[in-house]
Amino acid sequence: MSVNAVTHLNFRGDARAALTFYQSVFGGEMAVVTYKDAGDVQSPADQVMWGQVDAGGGFRVMAYDVPSRLPWDQGENAFFVSLRGDTAEEVSAYWEKLSDGASVSQPLGPAQWAPLYGMLKDRFGVTWVVDVVNS
Repeated sequence: MSVNAVTHLNFRGDARAALTFYQSVFGGEMAVVTYKDAGDVQSPADQVMWGQVDAGGGFRVMAYDVPSRLPWDQGENAFFVSLRGDTAEEVSAYWEKLSDGASVSQPLGPAQWAPLYGMLKDRFGVTWVVDVVNS
């Protein structure tokens, strides 16, 4: 038996745009089920009830649009998404794409604990901690 933990991101109307962006960064397949698809007539029909990007190499992220009838607060520093790669080339390529429209709090560069490390908040307000596994 095995188990996987998948980051599940919650948005208020931006889930499809965020998933599309993450697919452009990491590749893979995107699946989306809207509230309309699920027969929910109380929520906006085009908003995402469940969505996922599943890319090769083990990357997977899920997202949905929190219905307006439910409370939602993105909060500050509620979570980080940690993206770790084996090579500087791989990590740098993802960093470059994630940086589009992002606010960089720690530029990608050498760190005491890793050959490369950086932190940014992407254009959807998600904080990414990106590094190369120190081998």
